Amino acid sequence: MRTLALTCVAGCWLAAPALAGVADVLKVEAFRLNGTWSFNVTVAHADEGWDHYADEWQVLAPDGTVLGTRTLYHPHETEQPFTRSLGGVRVPESVTEVTLRAKDNVHGYGGQEITITLPK
Repeated sequence: MRTLALTCVAGCWLAAPALAGVADVLKVEAFRLNGTWSFNVTVAHADEGWDHYADEWQVLAPDGTVLGTRTLYHPHETEQPFTRSLGGVRVPESVTEVTLRAKDNVHGYGGQEITITLPK
């Protein structure tokens, strides 16, 4: 029993630097305005300060082309999940759906992504 407890403590301690995990996209709103698109994107990440925080999200075409990038310049430790917007995104007329993904400054991309069909 004692060995099990020590293993758990050691395992928890070794995982500590990665507690914040990856950044996940939870919600997306998209609307067209004057020929370009605007996106409101809600991201969740257990930001741990400047050393580990969600620092970016992107809008991707189906072929992987990056159509827009929203840089996040600071941690959002006390605001989770949080929503940020990006306007002026040019989406080719032939593109009817986009994928939104977020990243953090430790793990990069890899969290939950959301693909949406663009409203007409």
